[in-house]
Formats: sequence, C-alpha cells, structure tokens
Amino acid sequence: MQTLLITGGAGFIGSNFVHYLMANTSYRIINLDKLTYAGNLDSLKCVFHHPRHIFIKGSVLDQSLINQLLEQYRPDGVVHLAAESHVDRSIDRPEDFVQTNIVGTFTLLECVRDYWLRQTSAQKAAFRFLHISTDEVYGSLGSEGYFTEETKYAPNSPYSASKAAADHLVRAYLKTYGLPVLITNCSNNYGPYQFPEKLIPLMILTALTGEPLPIYGDGGNIRDWLFVLDHCSAILKVLTQGQPGEVYNIGGNHEKSNLQVVQGICDLLDEMQVRPNGGSFRELITFVKDRPGHDRRYAIDSSKLQTKLGWIPQETFETGLRKTVKWYLGNLDWCEGVRTGSYSVPKPLETANFYKR
Repeated sequence: MQTLLITGGAGFIGSNFVHYLMANTSYRIINLDKLTYAGNLDSLKCVFHHPRHIFIKGSVLDQSLINQLLEQYRPDGVVHLAAESHVDRSIDRPEDFVQTNIVGTFTLLECVRDYWLRQTSAQKAAFRFLHISTDEVYGSLGSEGYFTEETKYAPNSPYSASKAAADHLVRAYLKTYGLPVLITNCSNNYGPYQFPEKLIPLMILTALTGEPLPIYGDGGNIRDWLFVLDHCSAILKVLTQGQPGEVYNIGGNHEKSNLQVVQGICDLLDEMQVRPNGGSFRELITFVKDRPGHDRRYAIDSSKLQTKLGWIPQETFETGLRKTVKWYLGNLDWCEGVRTGSYSVPKPLETANFYKR
C-alpha cells in the first residue's frame, strides 16, 4: 500500500479525488485542508472515518506542519490541489490568491524537496509531485484553435496569474533540483460537491428559489466542460504513468457557451422539478454586466494525454450534466449546509458506488 499526501482534499475536485481513490485504489490518503469557505468535511462523509483516510486541518503555508506530516507518514507522492480558485473573488481580494496559490505552493515545494533529498535512490526515483493547475493560465482563445501544452502563458485575472506563477515554480524545481514533478492543466470542472459560487451549481440552486439566473454579458463566453470524475481518472493516470517533467492538458472535449449551459440546466430542471409558479425555468435567465477581464473562450487539446497515457473522458456533457443536476436535487441537505455554513464532522457511511469506475 502506497501513501499519498493530498492538499485541498476537502474542496470540490479534492474531495471527489479522495472518493475516487478510496473506491478504485488501495492508497492510504493523508488529506491536508485548511477548511476555508470552500473546504467542507460534509463532502468527505463517505470516507472520513475510513482507516485509509487521515484528515489533518492545516494550511500549505504552515511549513512546520507540512514537515511533520512528511516525516510522520512518509508519502510516496504529493498531489497538490489546494488553491483559491474563484475568478470573481480574485478580482476583489487578489492578495489571498497570491498567498495561497504562489507562496503556498513555494512552501510545499520547499518542504517536499527537503524530504525527497533524504530518501533512498529508489524512493527518489519512484516519488512524484503532481501539481493540479488550470487552462486559464493560457489566457483567451479566439473563435478557433485549442490550448496545447506548448501554448504560451497569458493569464488575464489575478487567479490565473497566481496559478501560472505556481506552475513556473513547480517546473523550476524539476530543472533546478531534479524534483520529479508533473503538471496538469484542466478545463472547467463540474459535478458533485462543487461550491455554489461556480456557474452550474449556482444556476441549479438559484433556479430552485425562483430567483433570476444571472449570466455575464451576452452569455457567449465558451468553456470546455470536464466532468469531475473524468478529471479524477486523468489525475490518477498522470500520477501513475506520467513522465516527470511533463505537462498534460486535461479537457472534456465539450465546448459550450455559458448560455447553452444554463439553458441545459433549465431544461433538465423542467424535466425533473416543477417550477413553483409554473412555466419553464428558462424564463428566469437574465443578462447582467460582464465581469472585468472575462476570457471569451477556452478549449483544451488533450490529445497528448490520450495518445501517450491512453486516457479518454467517459462522460458526454449531456450525461455529466444530467448526473450533476440529479445529484444536487438529491443532496439539498449538503447544499443547505453550504448555504448556512453549518458544516459538520461527518458520520461514517459506506463509500458510494458513484465513484467506482
């Protein structure tokens, strides 16, 4: 049994990845999360008390804690997911993003480098540091073309700039110190346990209240949508089969405009949920002033990951969105806990088959 240190494992992608590992591997997981507003222990209730899952509340900025965890649990790899991730918040409070995403990544790298240097030659060769990043580091695309691993960085928001800086630090630790690092840049994730400041859960839960569904600008901003469990399978594939020093783009190959996404949500809600005042949920769609620096289009070319490592996404956008809407409608208690902030230490439950592939 191998041991992984996962940072940010109570967040959206992190909690899904923890669930996925617990359902599909025998890894022991050391889960480090600061439990900011987006870190929710309720998202881990299926695995929280499992003997292979050890949760530690703490920050990637806490050097002494990270050193302690490395020495105590002797991980064979690190998957770095901890990050501030919401663009709107980065516009209002960019300093939080600089601290967590840049300084936090630096602190983690320094601790891991010191730990790695003290391992045997065989342990050094087998160790991996996987940094999870975003396609937003590449900036904005025109109406054609795709982001590849060779696309030049051109971040346009404090969030994407902070992630770009972290990517460069990670790469530098390979080139300078030989630390066996990998980087993945993924497209927009969606699925269970996503904090409802993000587009899809925000639209689902707002629609249920009967309030207007706000869409930035003309709704024509395009994103490539990736179901979170497809992302989790890609992370595991890169971790176990990826070549140190390489960058792998992860995309769902499903480009949709924001308006198309919201319309799809409304149509599913029309099918699954009766609107209190009658009529279609589409009638709630409202266009609002665009946000500053709003990138027009992202699209990921994930052919390297598919050809080199044999990964392909399993969900279409239609099947993934249906599963997502169904999950939120079936887990309104989780949503209410997020809305009120009444997160709790979860009671043990059997691991959900949802995460087995």
